[in-house]
Amino acid sequence: MGEIGGTDYNYAFLVGKSIEEVKELIPMVITAISSSITGLIGMGGRTFLVPGDFPLGCSAIYLTSYQTSNMEAYDPLTGCLTWLNKFGENHDQQLQAELNRLQKLYPHVNIIYADYYNALLRIYQEPAKFVEGCSDPSKYVTWDGVHMTEAAYSLISEGILKGPYAVPPFDWSCLSSEIKDWTV
Repeated sequence: MGEIGGTDYNYAFLVGKSIEEVKELIPMVITAISSSITGLIGMGGRTFLVPGDFPLGCSAIYLTSYQTSNMEAYDPLTGCLTWLNKFGENHDQQLQAELNRLQKLYPHVNIIYADYYNALLRIYQEPAKFVEGCSDPSKYVTWDGVHMTEAAYSLISEGILKGPYAVPPFDWSCLSSEIKDWTV
């Protein structure tokens, strides 16, 4: 479904809107995602991969824009801004509730939630596991402080496709038997 709402949230935060004002956008973004899925179902769509939000509090642009000397504003494990990450968690909770509602309404459709938040957060929690130093730009997480690099999206994709960041998880067993049939 694409990252619907990301630009709306980024714009609102970066022009100085309060967290309360930006939170008011969440239901509108969720409605836009839901309406898009419903419209595509009406056109015959049967399988949807719907991404959640990123941990915004870990993005360089926000860490710079909302920098504070109050160490309690930061997660001690990641160094990310906790209030911004809670915003992403709030978005994702509302999105998952709406996807569950749609799944019940359309049981013949596959709706898979892609947990971008936790798939990316793991990189910030254990950077040494994923990034081999700062001298190689191909290992960076973002290329401009906001947008993910190919390397970051590769790690996110791996976590979604191989687990555990897809709900429900992908079932590759039927694909394996199809590939076997093709190679015979």
